[in-house]
Amino acid sequence: MNVRTWTIQIVSSQQELEHAYAVRQHVFVKEQGVAAELERDKEDANATHFVLYDQKTPSGAGRFRIIGSDAKIERVCIIKSLRGSGAGAALMQAIEQEAFAQGLQRVRLNAQLHASEFYHHLGYTTCSDEFMDAGIPHVTMEKMLATN
Repeated sequence: MNVRTWTIQIVSSQQELEHAYAVRQHVFVKEQGVAAELERDKEDANATHFVLYDQKTPSGAGRFRIIGSDAKIERVCIIKSLRGSGAGAALMQAIEQEAFAQGLQRVRLNAQLHASEFYHHLGYTTCSDEFMDAGIPHVTMEKMLATN
C-alpha cells in the first residue's frame, strides 16, 4: 500500500505565501472560474495562511482569520489530482490545530455546497441556508474544537 505524506506549513515567508496564492489561483480562478479580483482580498493580510506540499510541490492551501472568539476558515483548496487522497483532511486538521493552539474553540467556514459532505465527515454541521458566493452555492458550517 502506498501511503502519501504531505508537509503542511504555516506560512512564514513571502515564498510560502506565493505558493499558497498559486494553488488558490489554480483551483479557484482557473478551475472554478472565480474572478481573480474576488479570490485575493484585503483579508489575506489579516489571516494565518497554510500551504500543503506534496513532495516539494505546492498542492493545497487555506487560511483562517480570528473573528470574535471564532476562527473563520477560508480559501481551502487542494489540487485536483490529490482530492480524495486525504490531503484535504490533513490540511483541515493542521488549520484546526493551529486555531486551537491560539485559544479558539469554534471554527466556522463557508463551504461550497458540493464540498459540504467532505466537511460533514470532519465533524462540521451546517448552520445556514444555502447562499451564493462568487456565483457558487455555499452553506455556512461550524465545529467545536476538542478541549481535551
